[in-house]
Amino acid sequence: MELILSTLINGLSLGGIYAMIALGYTMVYGIAKMLNFAHGDIIMVGGYIIYVFMAFNNPIFAILMAVVFCVILGVIIEKVAYKPLRGASPLAVLITAIGVSYLLQSLAQIIFGSANKMVMVYDFGAVTFLGANVQVSALVTLGVAFAVMTALTMFVKCTRTGRAMIAVSEDKGAAQLMGIDVNKIITITFAIGSALAALAGLFYLFKAPSISSTLGAMPGIKAFTAAVIGGIGSIPGAMLGGLLLGIVECISYKITAIAPYTDAIEFSILIIILLVRPTGFLGKKRREKV
Repeated sequence: MELILSTLINGLSLGGIYAMIALGYTMVYGIAKMLNFAHGDIIMVGGYIIYVFMAFNNPIFAILMAVVFCVILGVIIEKVAYKPLRGASPLAVLITAIGVSYLLQSLAQIIFGSANKMVMVYDFGAVTFLGANVQVSALVTLGVAFAVMTALTMFVKCTRTGRAMIAVSEDKGAAQLMGIDVNKIITITFAIGSALAALAGLFYLFKAPSISSTLGAMPGIKAFTAAVIGGIGSIPGAMLGGLLLGIVECISYKITAIAPYTDAIEFSILIIILLVRPTGFLGKKRREKV
């Protein structure tokens, strides 16, 4: 029983990390109608910023600097790489996103080298929860993930900027005619997504205190998988998909016979769900205007 509870909590906390990354994917796609495959590498950048500023032995300062730097980087990427392609084909935007991803990885390798860097942010220790030994960092991760999703949902539904985001996601042309600055809304969306990626990088370091230039590659792909499973464009869907994927991953790693095939199992779930429900669990069908 203790093992099951511990695995479940670890799965939920890992799913919370995937959910925070997936929120960035789903917001950018929902509003800008593009897949930012460089989003995963923002996690890596945030991790390296934490590594650099941990030299001051102040974790809070390091985390704040990571969030600020990632927000600035996300806005710069949007302005330089994606804004000029606003009316271009989806393929051109996709190729550009992949190019930005490799550029960030290469710059990180040039600056910090190819060897892994150890980053010990803070050790919360462990507690006994319902008879199971659980890392406090897992509980913190899960709590922050739910708090972020709740805050983001309230922001979108209850603020002027959030309602503008909904308008842009529904009909960009009509929103522009109503006086909404579409470019500004897309920039804000990239800033929020990049801040969430920086937080995800922090919580990922709690689980594995080691960073390399490819840190964000696999978490980014899995978070995108989570966003699609939950319904890309849906904030609750990103959370649901992330938690589901995290639980499946932790359970698979605990079963010796299938542990080597964990990634294959996760992506197989994506294929099955897309065959049964192409829009994901909470996604909605959109009518294309011609």
